Amino acid sequence: MASARIDFCSDCLRRMVTFQMVIPNDLPKMWTEGNPHYQRPMKTLFLLHGYTGSAADWIYGSRIQELAGNYNLAVVCPAGENSFYLDGPETGRRYASYVGEELVQYVRDTFRLATEMEDTYIGGLSMGGFGAIHTALQFNHNFVKAFGLSSALIVHDIEHMQPGGGNPVANYEYYRLAFGDLDQLSGSINNPEELIRRHQEKGERIPAIFMACGTEDGLLENNRSFRDFLKEKGVEHVYHESAGIHNWDFWNQYLEPALQWML
Repeated sequence: MASARIDFCSDCLRRMVTFQMVIPNDLPKMWTEGNPHYQRPMKTLFLLHGYTGSAADWIYGSRIQELAGNYNLAVVCPAGENSFYLDGPETGRRYASYVGEELVQYVRDTFRLATEMEDTYIGGLSMGGFGAIHTALQFNHNFVKAFGLSSALIVHDIEHMQPGGGNPVANYEYYRLAFGDLDQLSGSINNPEELIRRHQEKGERIPAIFMACGTEDGLLENNRSFRDFLKEKGVEHVYHESAGIHNWDFWNQYLEPALQWML
């Protein structure tokens, strides 16, 4: 199993950036013989970390290295800081474009992976679950499917928040920086629901979505609400909820089912 930390200069973020990568290109033949996933070209999964996390979270917190080998899956883990993987107008804050366009193209050019939309997937947890769903919708020409585990689908919680406001996670200034004008949030491209509405109005494809959330997770109602929106709009999706909180026990429980659904 090849693994690497890669630094390169991002135009979207205007600085050197780091991402982690796992490539199962060196497994012994006896490990892959008879595995149907090795009868096809390698697929690529972009995996996004959560709030306060780092590019290494999935590598050290989950079974992704083992599963990458089982499913012939290259894995790319970028660092998104606390950006919610959204584009901002400020110089060096185009996080959505970085993950959804620039990093995909870099992986294509450098590793000859993710060359086709049908071979390219994205997933994440918490803030990264929001980011994966949003990025797949904004850059629907690059990703065939997306999954979000305990996704922080918080648009309707923070819209219309006023200066001086906040919640236990962050203050108004942070949300204003990450999401833009909060009074205009529902109708902006930073709202996944708005992206779906726009795609449907234009007759454009919408990536299929896998969701899972724990019944003891504070984000449960947000996930149920988005699930109901997907149902209303007829968007292809799978939704699971079961006992669990916002932690790796729950995310590891649904990581392999998400991969099986994608592949």
